[in-house]
Amino acid sequence: MATISRLSTPSHAASVSSTLKPRSAQPKILIGFYRSSDFNAKVSSSKLAVRSNPALRGPLVVKCSNVDGNGTPVKRTVLHDLYEKEGQSPWYDNLCRPVTDLLPLIASGVRGVTSNPAIFQKAISSSNAYNDQFRELVQSGKDIEAAYWELVVKDIQDACKLFEPIYDQTNAADGYVSVEVSPRLADETKGTVDAAKWLHKVVDRRNVYIKIPATAACVPSIKDVISLGISVNVTLIFSLSRYEAVIDAYLDGLEASGLNDLSKVTSVASFFVSRVDTLIDKKLEKIGTPEALDLRGKAAVAQAALAYKLYQKKFSGPRWEALVKKGAKKQRLLWASTSVKNPAYSDTLYVAPLIGPDTVSTMPDQALQAFIDHGSVSRTIDSNVSEAEGVYSALEKLGIDWSDVGTQLELEGVDSFKKSFDSLLDTLQEKANSLKIVSL
Repeated sequence: MATISRLSTPSHAASVSSTLKPRSAQPKILIGFYRSSDFNAKVSSSKLAVRSNPALRGPLVVKCSNVDGNGTPVKRTVLHDLYEKEGQSPWYDNLCRPVTDLLPLIASGVRGVTSNPAIFQKAISSSNAYNDQFRELVQSGKDIEAAYWELVVKDIQDACKLFEPIYDQTNAADGYVSVEVSPRLADETKGTVDAAKWLHKVVDRRNVYIKIPATAACVPSIKDVISLGISVNVTLIFSLSRYEAVIDAYLDGLEASGLNDLSKVTSVASFFVSRVDTLIDKKLEKIGTPEALDLRGKAAVAQAALAYKLYQKKFSGPRWEALVKKGAKKQRLLWASTSVKNPAYSDTLYVAPLIGPDTVSTMPDQALQAFIDHGSVSRTIDSNVSEAEGVYSALEKLGIDWSDVGTQLELEGVDSFKKSFDSLLDTLQEKANSLKIVSL
């Protein structure tokens, strides 16, 4: 995300409106699009990376300016086409202060934001923008974890404010900001429900998604939270079988809600992509046969295409039509983990082949920039389902157990988020000690 270095960080006590509207003495935010050849020299302060790549010929990149003036008119990007022509919502997988850094991304076509413990660990531990609020919170008697949640809630609230126009324009179909329950609760059904209720209450924004992991213990939590009328982003889905359980939990929750109007209770199912290839590619390299090596980089997209086929099947028929009569919206598939881990692969590998209606693609900086620069828009997700089925079956014949893959990736994902969460709390404790606010 591009940095606006001179935009002051307001007190946590300030209202959202004052947070998002610069005072007259502050610099105005300008939105400019530059060719990368002109911009590389100036990008050192920006978190929206521009990589030196001869294949990139003059890509458009986003830059926030902190000088006075009227700014450059914002140009359309491929992200606008992605939504308007193919019905896929591009979201941004990152959040940090100042949240007004999101404004140029919104102008470029971004329609929502996802966050997770790893994102907040990086944002809070690497920035001084949280220091004033953190100091006030600890001085007021908040413990470290309570202070963490207040920092997070403020960012989520402020981001929700920016995306409210999209939420309203789409009648609650888009414009969401996601915040995840504590990763320490991944094996606790009731604890997750209680945490989701609490987060929904304290954030108090119509367009917030409460993220719940798709662990075996939390699938029942999804049903309970949806039944309470709380919108949910189900995260860490790595297998078709778990995805089907997530869909069923959503449908069960809608039916159990007792609501006559279901139009404001929505959900996305975050199906992770690149991590699947990372793990399966290692297995294929161990097998080592030409057939196995030829399947590298194909597993994740194949499974995602079959997930979309399942989505189409589950959101049709008499059961679903009965819910539609009450205003229910489909639980959209959200493609997560879209950054490319293997430099030998195309940098849009986990975006370009997964374009289809009623889906979301959440992209971190690298994937977002790559797709804006040289991505093309066409419906691809179900363009060759038979090929996807062939890849899926071929991998099974080679001894790849999809269930084991899903289980391993889920455990790794939960563990990664727990480590990020614990690391951030340790960092905040150290920061409190260094500020001589509290003693050990």
